[in-house]
Amino acid sequence: MPKRILQGVVVSDKQDKTVVVKVERRFTHPLLKKTVRRTKNYHAHDESNKYKTGDEVRIEESKPISKLKTWIVVDTATAS
Repeated sequence: MPKRILQGVVVSDKQDKTVVVKVERRFTHPLLKKTVRRTKNYHAHDESNKYKTGDEVRIEESKPISKLKTWIVVDTATAS
């Protein structure tokens, strides 16, 4: 089974080797037929502490690293 890759914005880099990434998903509401935005925060592993607040990054699913961290920062997201 392939690992999921998500794209989001770093909202916190205060912890050592950890960043908090806010990921937004959009979907159409089944009854109202309007586009709805939902956000979720993920704790991701950042080994070199190089990503700062405001950076747009891609994170990849991995085996559990700690109680909250099951994602690893892959690289910065490219504007495409």
